[in-house]
Amino acid sequence: MIILADTNILISTLIYPCSKPSQALFHAANYHKLLLSDYNIAELRRVAATKFPEKLADVEIILTNLTYELVYAPRSPNKLIADPKDVPILNAALLHEVDIIVSGDKHFRQLDMEYPQVLTAAAYLAMVEEEEDQIVHKP
Repeated sequence: MIILADTNILISTLIYPCSKPSQALFHAANYHKLLLSDYNIAELRRVAATKFPEKLADVEIILTNLTYELVYAPRSPNKLIADPKDVPILNAALLHEVDIIVSGDKHFRQLDMEYPQVLTAAAYLAMVEEEEDQIVHKP
């Protein structure tokens, strides 16, 4: 399964290392193919530098401890999502044929698209738990 994490998942991981977004991010990195884009890594660094400068070094620690593929996020506009800042993330997901976007962003959750699937961190973790339960309880 190919999973792309939105920037808000990375920021939540930075601020709340034991949170559901953090758990979802590391689960995706450890058990699936996690994609991060050049755009959301740059956005993570920018937000950390301006809003959480004391956590700037932690950004590199998180990125070093994750297994992920770095992909390009085209900045070309599209009319599929309302927030222009979300366009590169959606473009990356479509370009790289992502199965799931993990995001808490309302603009992603409001998308009326069959593919890729958009899940919050909590929904992703619930899906994973359900899949694991099915495997364990197989006859």
